[in-house]
Amino acid sequence: MKDLIIDNESSERAILVGLITPSQNEAKASEYLDELAFLADTAGAVTVRKFLQRLPGADSRTFVGKGKLEEIRQYVETNDIGMAIFDDDLTSKQVANIERELKVKILDRTSLILDIFAKRAQTANAKTQVELAQYQYLLPRLTRMWTHLERQRGGIGMRGPGETQIETDRRIILDKISRLKAELKDIDRQKSIQRKNRGKLTRVALVGYTNVGKSTLMNLLSKSDVFAENKLFATLDTTVRKVIIDNLPFLLTDTVGFIRKLPTHLVESFKSTLDEVRDADVLLHVVDISHPNFEEQIEVVNRTLAEVCGGADKPMIMVFNKIDAFSYTPKDSDDLTPRTRDNVPLEELKESWMSRMGNDAVFISAKKGINIDELKQKIYEKAKEIHLTRFPYNDFLFQKYDESDISAE
Repeated sequence: MKDLIIDNESSERAILVGLITPSQNEAKASEYLDELAFLADTAGAVTVRKFLQRLPGADSRTFVGKGKLEEIRQYVETNDIGMAIFDDDLTSKQVANIERELKVKILDRTSLILDIFAKRAQTANAKTQVELAQYQYLLPRLTRMWTHLERQRGGIGMRGPGETQIETDRRIILDKISRLKAELKDIDRQKSIQRKNRGKLTRVALVGYTNVGKSTLMNLLSKSDVFAENKLFATLDTTVRKVIIDNLPFLLTDTVGFIRKLPTHLVESFKSTLDEVRDADVLLHVVDISHPNFEEQIEVVNRTLAEVCGGADKPMIMVFNKIDAFSYTPKDSDDLTPRTRDNVPLEELKESWMSRMGNDAVFISAKKGINIDELKQKIYEKAKEIHLTRFPYNDFLFQKYDESDISAE
């Protein structure tokens, strides 16, 4: 069986392939490929070129059309390309057909994300979750690993050693999946005990799309040194720190970031890590407001949270981060095209749907430390409300509360 973890080299040259479909226009398809390029960079590959084709849907044999595949093949052969990455999941049949034509390594978005997760995982919990997701991804794709037995393909003759080996591998993988699920249950029980031992302290969890600045904000609020960098999925392992604002202690949790087209089995594997989100009393939904499509990223996170938390309605503060990187291009007076996010200033954006959030929204820069006191004030108010429902006799502790105390933190 092939090694599950792809060993990318920093100099590996890759091309990216995506589709323009009735449900995905050219602008969105291009943005998805930009994100795929960021994923490839995080994995250690160098994106050389992007290919897009307009089709009603993915070709069942080769994902793209015959002519586009030939164009890609010629480019691959003349430009020393070692890998082609497709923006959607590929079937084993598609991978086999594309490999036969291009003669390079073929990855899809899921396998690329799994590779990044495998490289980023540090703790036993994260490594187990990643390994489980890898085996679940591999299981329906076993047939592509036995293409060297093509002489036995067809109706009669398929009951030979090739099928026997595939079935053997399938049983091995199913056994490993069962073992890994059992290990995760044990880890989950241990973490559940850890959470109970924390007592009734208010729990605040950072959630959001990947690379929006959650870990940077975690370091700022908790004065810790959680790993943070400008890469996707810099944080896989859940980190919990005790934070005190004025006289109020609470637990702050940093969690793995979400992403579009996140594989279902990957979400399933990481549900034990996301228990911290389910058990949180308050969510800080961090948003990169400088991203051109931050509203779509908000929707992705909200959908994932609904799946993870079972649609539970938790108090939430929207933290619009990276206001220092926000930019826009003013429209000319004679420009009659519809207004878009690209030509709306931040102050006007704040007066849009965001204004209806009232006290549940704050605009900050974790990197520059802008408006952090205002954020602390909002966290304090939410955490204090929850704290007093659990410890009503502590009300006298907050009577001397003064906003300047928070500013001094």
